[in-house]
Amino acid sequence: MAEVPPVLSKILSNHRQKTLPTRPEPINSVIEIRRSFVQRTVVEQATRHVSSVNNLIVKPLLICLNRNSTSSLFGSSPDTYWGQFDEISMYNVHLNVFERLWAAWYAYMQNDVLATGIMSFLMHEIVYFGRSLPWIIIDRIPYFNKYKIQNQKIPTAQEQWNCAKLVLLSHFTVELPQIWLFHPMAVYVGLATGVPFPSVLTMAYQIAVFFVVEDTWHYWSHRALHWGPLYRNIHKIHHQYSAPFGMAAEYASPIEVMILGLGTVGAPILWCAITGDLHILTMYLWIVCRLFQAIDAHSGYEFPWSLHHFLPFWAGAEHHDVHHERFIGNYSSSFRWWDYVLDTESGPEAAKKRRERKLAKEGKKAR
Repeated sequence: MAEVPPVLSKILSNHRQKTLPTRPEPINSVIEIRRSFVQRTVVEQATRHVSSVNNLIVKPLLICLNRNSTSSLFGSSPDTYWGQFDEISMYNVHLNVFERLWAAWYAYMQNDVLATGIMSFLMHEIVYFGRSLPWIIIDRIPYFNKYKIQNQKIPTAQEQWNCAKLVLLSHFTVELPQIWLFHPMAVYVGLATGVPFPSVLTMAYQIAVFFVVEDTWHYWSHRALHWGPLYRNIHKIHHQYSAPFGMAAEYASPIEVMILGLGTVGAPILWCAITGDLHILTMYLWIVCRLFQAIDAHSGYEFPWSLHHFLPFWAGAEHHDVHHERFIGNYSSSFRWWDYVLDTESGPEAAKKRRERKLAKEGKKAR
């Protein structure tokens, strides 16, 4: 049984008959107990008012004393998520609302592996299917057909549903176990999960680095997957749709999901292992950006406002749609430079440039 602090012994003895409940009431906040030890002035004022003593000191303390003696006086947690949020908000006014919500989640769960796993999986599912939904709607609206790159191939509702089933199967059988093991690995390399969050500038430049690293990994691994045996046994599933659509971004074999996904997860893990400076929120934002990029690249739509019109080195749907149509070339994910430097661009324009370079080279030899 925990020992009653001396400063409260007299209060307990004077008010035991009036305040001892027949059945303990639940503690709404651990701060109610902590306040009795830290804020002595509150205790002194409470002794002048029986109701204040009952609400602020005696009831919470007696309930705590009735608990198992092995439990920590300061280790108790509120019964609800919002109770945790109220506590954190009360004593961490320097944190913004999102930081308080984040901290309350981990405090409420009392299990970092579980807290990170649930949040990571839900984030991935909500973003993936949420971003795919607009493209499903657009496919059903004839007005947007003029922007469809292969406008003679509009995916049917059945194709969309078949794709969704395989993607969900992959998410639950391949990605969920990896997400579950992610937190221990992240902690091992020093990934931060607490608050406050890093600055926007820090997150922005780290995400930019991840885009470059992932694009490099994706180019070489994707190009390798087009080698005969690997293509037939692994990558061919992804090329089932020669005219891709948004949800087909992760329509692939489990092995391919792991190979290409390694670039998405491995880039920030490698960065953290080398620098020791990375917050999991930055990684979440990076994964959101990567999902948006992958889904948009598979959307099959080319708009006047598409990003590659403003950033010439950006790949986008126009770049990747040609890859699905011709089954070769354009192996990069986000950028065009690897395909340009290594002469693996695909499509009519790339073929025309290649012929022009060949003719120019032959002309120089003839001289």
